[in-house]
Amino acid sequence: MFEKLRQFLNEVSREMRKVSWPSREEVWESTQVVIASCLVITAFIGLLDWLISTLVAGLFA
Repeated sequence: MFEKLRQFLNEVSREMRKVSWPSREEVWESTQVVIASCLVITAFIGLLDWLISTLVAGLFA
């Protein structure tokens, strides 16, 4: 059991050396894109919700 665990950890270590890690700047740029996208999508869904609520309220008023 311990031999399998040691082998697994060695394989994980070897694979992690192959990983191409992004730079700090690339991570920051990606983070900004994600935040901006979330804000745009949130505004769109909020506007759509408001529009549908107004239309439904108008139908039943």
